[in-house]
Amino acid sequence: MLERLGMMVILSAWCTVSIARGDSGDAPPPDQFAPATELISPAARQLIDRGLLYLSEKQRPDGSFGSGQWAGNIAVSALAGLAFLSSGSTPEEGPYSGQLSRIVDYVLSNTSASGFVVYQQATSHGPMYDHGFGTLFLAEIYGMTDRQDVREKLKKAVNLIVYTQNDQGGWRYEPRRVPDADISVTICQIMALRAARNAGIAVPRGTVDRCTQYVKQSQNPDGGFRYMLDPGQSGFPRSAAGVVALHNAGIYEGGEIDRGVEYLLKFNPARQRGQESHYFYGHYYAALAMYQAGGRMWNDWYMAIRDDLISRARASEGSWMSSGVCPEYGTAMALIILQMPNNYLPIFQR
Repeated sequence: MLERLGMMVILSAWCTVSIARGDSGDAPPPDQFAPATELISPAARQLIDRGLLYLSEKQRPDGSFGSGQWAGNIAVSALAGLAFLSSGSTPEEGPYSGQLSRIVDYVLSNTSASGFVVYQQATSHGPMYDHGFGTLFLAEIYGMTDRQDVREKLKKAVNLIVYTQNDQGGWRYEPRRVPDADISVTICQIMALRAARNAGIAVPRGTVDRCTQYVKQSQNPDGGFRYMLDPGQSGFPRSAAGVVALHNAGIYEGGEIDRGVEYLLKFNPARQRGQESHYFYGHYYAALAMYQAGGRMWNDWYMAIRDDLISRARASEGSWMSSGVCPEYGTAMALIILQMPNNYLPIFQR
């Protein structure tokens, strides 16, 4: 199963990108990806191992994650699951198979008959974030298993996303059609749809096309993205989300991508510190954007965010604090970013 997960090739109706790799024993040319063995430094590897252990010890008896007001939150639990998957474990194999199996059961138990994935006692002002990350996690799991209960609830979760897309082409905080949308909630939904499509679940092309148009309309002349269609400033977290939204809609090149990536490059953590607002959210999507950009841009960006994350870690326990959210969230996000060179998660593969 681990070999299948690591070597899986995603074939879908949406675009895929094929990138040649250099031999692991040689330094890659500037336009190629450095192998994971070169990018993940010994210090990063130590933190990854500690972080995975930290998360495993923080799992709640019902299989969920989160603490304080976030205890049992679906998005936090799903992100913890993605962190374990990024290490190579699956619900059937690997050192964290037990934790993953319990997360799957928890997410399924909190998927309603309508397909809404949420734990109402621990949600934020925007429960569609929970739904998006929960659906993404189920889609990644379904791609590795033949569990029919996962398929059935995943299909319902996908249908809810399709049915709640608004006239602008995006999504908002609640699972219903409202007049406006925002780029932050929208990226969660289109990424979940892409993962589901990769796993073999039908997604209407029209849904993707309308989302693509909405995201393109959200881009400012400076290449960044504003939060909503109303006039507004560009910002690093939402611009990272905008570029990844286009990627997940199947757009990997063109003017919108070029301008978006150029905007993000101004926020390379090696050159610009102090991007504290939505730090983990922004860098999660920025790393995904640079991963698809590839070559030197990815190599340089990864090493910069890797070192920044190392400097921010509570090294003794392998955790990361997140302002306004719980440490389980910050730790899961940091682990997903640090393990991205592993190329284990289908949704992250090029």
